[in-house]
Amino acid sequence: MKNNNIQKKVRTRIAPSPTGDPHIGTLYQSIFDYAFAKQNNGDFILRIEDTDRDRFVKGAEENIINAFKWAGIVPDESPSQGGKYSPYRQSERLYIYKKYINELISRKSAYYCFCSKERLAKIREIQIKNKVQPKYDKYCLNLKKDEIDKNLEDNKPYVVRLNVPNDTDIIFDDLIRGRIIINTKSIDDQILLKTDGYPTYHAAVVIDDHLMEITHIIRGEEWISSTPKHILIYKAFGWDIPYFAHLSLLRNRDKSKVSKRHNNTSIDWYREEGYLPEALINYLILLGWSSPDGKEIISMDEFVRKFSFSRVTKGGPIFDIDKLNWINGVYIRQLSLLNLKKLIIPYLKYKDIKSSYLDSILKLTQERLKKLSEINDLISFFIEDIDIPKDLIYGIFSINDVKKIIKNIILIIDKYGINEESEQIMREYALNNNYKIGDFFMIIRLAITGRKASPPLLDTMYVLGDKKVKERLSRLINT
Repeated sequence: MKNNNIQKKVRTRIAPSPTGDPHIGTLYQSIFDYAFAKQNNGDFILRIEDTDRDRFVKGAEENIINAFKWAGIVPDESPSQGGKYSPYRQSERLYIYKKYINELISRKSAYYCFCSKERLAKIREIQIKNKVQPKYDKYCLNLKKDEIDKNLEDNKPYVVRLNVPNDTDIIFDDLIRGRIIINTKSIDDQILLKTDGYPTYHAAVVIDDHLMEITHIIRGEEWISSTPKHILIYKAFGWDIPYFAHLSLLRNRDKSKVSKRHNNTSIDWYREEGYLPEALINYLILLGWSSPDGKEIISMDEFVRKFSFSRVTKGGPIFDIDKLNWINGVYIRQLSLLNLKKLIIPYLKYKDIKSSYLDSILKLTQERLKKLSEINDLISFFIEDIDIPKDLIYGIFSINDVKKIIKNIILIIDKYGINEESEQIMREYALNNNYKIGDFFMIIRLAITGRKASPPLLDTMYVLGDKKVKERLSRLINT
């Protein structure tokens, strides 16, 4: 396959459709487009493909742009930024598509098709019955010029189809998957222009990519079967053919394509749940690419420097939310207290908490946070009254032992306060009375936090303060 783009400035693009929430798969693809462009001092373009008017969702384009901004994937050209290849919104480029599609018609590379839905359905029915791959039978390719002109004059509904050559191998070298050969026997005469005057994806994407001088098309593997159609359109115009690289689709654990049924696919959901954009990008990088040094924590800047198509995953990567949570936790732990506090505030339901008290709590809980939205559950026992799990406590020691232990702990706190000295005295008390250290301190933890797991116990007691700790301990033995 001839390719004359080697000397051109690298230009990549992401072209989502505004048909709903910004999709995690779109962000996944974009990091490869962005990284390859930046590695080669090229440009990364955001284009909006809004020709499917039936699925168009108002406000979706703005959400896409905002999601990319949040993720730190900033395009060099886009509908909001503009650029010398404007407009970047397909619905504003209809006159361009019609001009070029008419050129294909004049070259006999495309043709008008006036077939009714009924005729098309009948053809398909017969082909299926005869166990032939369903595809258009090129009936309208042979219409005479005067018949075409009359149909157009009578405003008879039509589409424009690509004239796909018979039994021809289309060969291209995928930057990820190597040489791919697809014969045109399996390719229908693809519709280029719909009856509503809008181009199909196949026509618009090729025309846009050529006019915007896109050199490398990096997209999902679901487009492999469409690539020959696009190559045929490039050839019909006599245009240079770009490089192609097809990424593996994100998969669920059952190997099915990531979808709303199994996972949250909206970028907005990850933002609202409190995933840091750097962590989400890091995770998506690891899903589709392996670092030569095996690192699991990697920034976008480092990815740009180290990226190569040879290390891109060919198998379907499994989307593992637990791994994402781990990575997000690493990034949260790297935050300064001030930055963590700023990020936490929008999630915090305790609006009247003192700033200094919140600082003390965050110092203890930062290590345990996996996502920002967990903060309220994680710190609630510091602020609200708790339900003491007596069934757990009395499953460790008898009622008499529990009362004895609690009374002595209160006496130790009264005399020594909450510090390392009092902790050591409690430890000695437990040993002297043949209590297991783990069980002994678990009683205290359950009594003052209401849960089996919490930040380090002494630090937790210190932040809660003598008064609150003694109140909770006393409530256990007085109720």
